[in-house]
Amino acid sequence: MISLEQKISNWISKYLENNNLQSLVIGISGGIDSAVTSILCAMTGSKTYVVIMPIHQNADETNRGIDHCNWLTTKFPNVEMIKVDLTESFEQFKNNFSKKYDNKLALANTRARLRMITLYLIAGNKNGIVAGTGNKVEDFGVGFYTKYGDGGVDISPIADLMKSEVFELGKKIGVIDSILNAKPTDGLWDDERTDEDQLGVSYDELEWAMNFRGDASSLSEKQKHILDVYNKHRRKNIHKMIDIPVFKNE
Repeated sequence: MISLEQKISNWISKYLENNNLQSLVIGISGGIDSAVTSILCAMTGSKTYVVIMPIHQNADETNRGIDHCNWLTTKFPNVEMIKVDLTESFEQFKNNFSKKYDNKLALANTRARLRMITLYLIAGNKNGIVAGTGNKVEDFGVGFYTKYGDGGVDISPIADLMKSEVFELGKKIGVIDSILNAKPTDGLWDDERTDEDQLGVSYDELEWAMNFRGDASSLSEKQKHILDVYNKHRRKNIHKMIDIPVFKNE
């Protein structure tokens, strides 16, 4: 029976073949999602570019990403690591605007969008595509990603896997321990806040809420709180998870 990792890798290969493409480009954050995605891409045998793009990054995050890329390049000869420090580019971009445009969330999302631009520059030069690293909870549950940032991709190899399934697959295919043991973070803030800090609940709790189909009146107060948090994020971000509205001239 074919393994899940081989199914996904074959699916990626088929997409490249059907579209006459030659390479895959993946942004590496030092987290589990990009680690798993990059391994699955490397397994195709096609040229795979893994890209480190720090912007005022915590050193531990950057070093985890570099360690993963070094492990990947020793295991797969088709993998090439690229490091582009975008800190100066981000600061120059930010300095073009007055203090009226210093909303912290908007600036954090700008980091993700600068990374997206970088990945597409590489892909455009290598007849390649950008592989997304979002999981099912983030992409289709709470919309925890930056529109036209880390959400700006060509294919999404792990977007049908829950976060727990990504961790399970990561253990199976050899993701390094430092990444497996790290708390998930989006890498968009200077204060090292985790995804759980931002979301208010854990990924396991979000998965439960995403799958819940029962009578909410029978839930405990904690479960009701988790469901409320999940629904709050979903309502706020649903616009990112549906097709862009198009006016129909009928």
